[in-house]
Amino acid sequence: MPASAKAYIFLLITTLGWAGNAVIAKFAVGHIGPFSLSAARWTIAFVLISAISIPQIRKDWEAVRKNWALLLALGAAGFAGFNALLYSALKYTSAINCVIEQAGIPGIIFIANFILFRMKVSVAQIIGFSITLIGVALTATNGSLSSISDLHLNFGDGLMLIAVILYAGYTVALRWKPAIHWKTLMAASALGAALACIPLLAGEIASGNFVAPDARGWAAIAYTSIIPSLVSQILYVRGVELIGPNRAGLFINAVPVFGTILSVLFLSEALQVFHLVALAMVLLGIGIAERGRR
Repeated sequence: MPASAKAYIFLLITTLGWAGNAVIAKFAVGHIGPFSLSAARWTIAFVLISAISIPQIRKDWEAVRKNWALLLALGAAGFAGFNALLYSALKYTSAINCVIEQAGIPGIIFIANFILFRMKVSVAQIIGFSITLIGVALTATNGSLSSISDLHLNFGDGLMLIAVILYAGYTVALRWKPAIHWKTLMAASALGAALACIPLLAGEIASGNFVAPDARGWAAIAYTSIIPSLVSQILYVRGVELIGPNRAGLFINAVPVFGTILSVLFLSEALQVFHLVALAMVLLGIGIAERGRR
């Protein structure tokens, strides 16, 4: 199978897993605190990936020792930081705002790669990105693009902007990761995320917002620890390795569309025609960007 075809499969599974993360987080509201969920998912993810990676980590240890700060920072920013800011942003702004703002990640990746590495973007990639962005906006506004003008920016939108920049930066920074096995990379990054969650969890407890997980909360921990924290992140890293950050980042815009479909299937939300149109636009935009890539 061609490398690009593998990357497409990896990245579609990645975004499906991330979309499920959003659905399970909504499912678990009130059953576990957001920072408790983050801390639990990354701690368990670190234990799981480390348990199957000890021989490989030993082989890569010299590279890990030399690059430990970068590896921990990747996990702290791309894994823990993004989710912490997203959860916090939702206290101040709407989910619609967050979805639309998250769709800006591929654009920031394009800009950062051009500034840092003079990586040019083709006209087809710009057109493809624009089409996927419209598809995301269509989903976020329930089929009424005119309602975008009614959105108001606030402190939560500022937090979400920082989150978007963090994840775009994480994607670009994968260029500098050392030549280590994906198991070692994930173990180190998960450790960085788990460590970064400690002060966040402490703050949640100190503020009196801690919610002890019940059965639904533990179900959310189990899902997020395995699918979005391990499977999706591993496949995303592999996708970036195979086709580069500009092309891989564009797939992120499939997350809100897949999230809507999963909400229809598991949260009994109504499926509308615009959901299907939005999904078609996202896939069409990715296809155009891929066929016209440099």
